[in-house]
Amino acid sequence: MLSKLVTQLLMPLGVGGLGVLVGVIALVLGHRVSGSALALAGLAWIWLWATPAASDWLRGSLEHRYPPTAVEALPKAPAMVLLGGGMDPVTAPRLHPDLGSAADRVWHAARVFHAGKAPLVVVSGGALPWHAGDGVEADAMLTFLGDLDVPAERVVLEGRSGTTRGNAVETAALLAERGIDRVLLVTSALHMRRAEATFRAVGLDVVPVATDYEIVDSAETPLEYLPDADALYGSSRAIKEYLGLAYYRLRGWAR
Repeated sequence: MLSKLVTQLLMPLGVGGLGVLVGVIALVLGHRVSGSALALAGLAWIWLWATPAASDWLRGSLEHRYPPTAVEALPKAPAMVLLGGGMDPVTAPRLHPDLGSAADRVWHAARVFHAGKAPLVVVSGGALPWHAGDGVEADAMLTFLGDLDVPAERVVLEGRSGTTRGNAVETAALLAERGIDRVLLVTSALHMRRAEATFRAVGLDVVPVATDYEIVDSAETPLEYLPDADALYGSSRAIKEYLGLAYYRLRGWAR
């Protein structure tokens, strides 16, 4: 919980909002120059990362490391690891898993499986402690994979982890029981850099299989420099990836 809170505070809205808040307090206390400067700097910081131009550049710096690869060109491996983060489990009043934008991960894993690239799919995705009663994402992904004609007997569930580090540790243990140390790793392109580094740190030979690309070629317009809520959200997720990678490297959890 503490790491999640710190991460949120370091997001553009957290840093910028804090600057505005401190600036307003300074203005109230009579510090007009410093207060105005802090408030404006906070607003400018939020505006910057809320522009599609800045957001696309930042997310692209992560995604462009992993260009799309045709399924036919992928090598074979004894197993494929599919990371959670793309859907919510079945909780009332839902009757089925709720697919998020990153559910492309599951669809792509099914595509890779049907291409004969890996005979086993390890589905890794649990729940954070404060959501423990809401079900496990691995179960939701198993349901979706079944809808995509992936046989349940070819799927191994890892539902204990709630972080990328947990995904790697728990999955490595399951694979070690089966004598497997080489995997195709399926996750969103935005998340792949941290995921690959984390899985390599637990001793697995990883073949990145990125999907769910957000940055696409498009014509540039003046709207790229006006604030947009989706762009701010995208920037925040990219910054989270960089912060997470830095923290994991500091702890020796990524390489």
